[in-house]
Amino acid sequence: MSVSLFVRRLAIAAALFGSLAGSQAWAAPPVAEAPAPVAATVPVKTATAAGGDTDGCRVFICGHSFHIFNAKYLGPLAKLAELDDHETVGQQMIGGSSVTQHWELPEDKNRVKEALRAGKVDVMTMSPNWVIPDPAIDKFVELGLKHNPHMKFVVQMSWTAFDSMTRGALKSLEERDTKTMADLRPAQILFATAIELQVNAINAKYDHPVVFISPVGYAVLKLREAVIEGKAPGVKKQSDLYRDLLGHGQPPILALCTYVNYATIYGRSPVGLAPFDTFGGAVSPQLHKLLQQIAWDTVSTYAPSGVKSAVAAAPAAAPTSAK
Repeated sequence: MSVSLFVRRLAIAAALFGSLAGSQAWAAPPVAEAPAPVAATVPVKTATAAGGDTDGCRVFICGHSFHIFNAKYLGPLAKLAELDDHETVGQQMIGGSSVTQHWELPEDKNRVKEALRAGKVDVMTMSPNWVIPDPAIDKFVELGLKHNPHMKFVVQMSWTAFDSMTRGALKSLEERDTKTMADLRPAQILFATAIELQVNAINAKYDHPVVFISPVGYAVLKLREAVIEGKAPGVKKQSDLYRDLLGHGQPPILALCTYVNYATIYGRSPVGLAPFDTFGGAVSPQLHKLLQQIAWDTVSTYAPSGVKSAVAAAPAAAPTSAK
């Protein structure tokens, strides 16, 4: 990235995010195009054409309600992919939280710090809210690497709250049905850019990339585009994807988010896997197929995920049914 582009992005991010405090929110101005991708890095786990990764990771899930459900669904999905060594070693959830709120939990309640100090984590996931940069991301990285130098960290770039990250921007769920991609992209791009700036700065401190971004927000945009075009089986309206104005997801978003995080952590395509959870029938096999493809298309073309183009071109080695 050129210095001038970096400075321009930093100025945008600082202007929009630096003024946030507590529950304050910002209104996103129009943005013409997505930021240019940063250079590709090495994925947390690298798939190969010869059959993909066979080793699971010890994963700690830390975040808010747009992320914590991965602790429930990531394990069953990894089992379907025959990653039998995968283990969700812990989870820590604070509603609407910044990463700093997790860092500042009292020591006797801070499960993630305890796990990191014990060297029991291979991959830690985090989900910042709209207060970015978040200094606790740097702190968790430093703490984790001190006790396990081979650790990797995945920062989830979530979908934007309220469709714009501005409190009160939506008056009803049905208002989401009027949204176009031109309406939705600006806030998502700004959120992604701010996270990318911080992740790039952290990785620059080390001799190899240690932090990767899970592009969940961009995948959710692709799902909404499919709904608008009538290409999402069983989902008739964009508002069907959400439970409330804030943006808590219905089962299709939960499944998509889990597929994206799986692909980012393991560098493997979820395409072809059996549905990892039926969600009580709320996500049909046909919709799971679409969600898997959206997840892989998004992760494999988003350089900060760490999945190289060579990996993206490799066929999925995953089984088509549970063992």
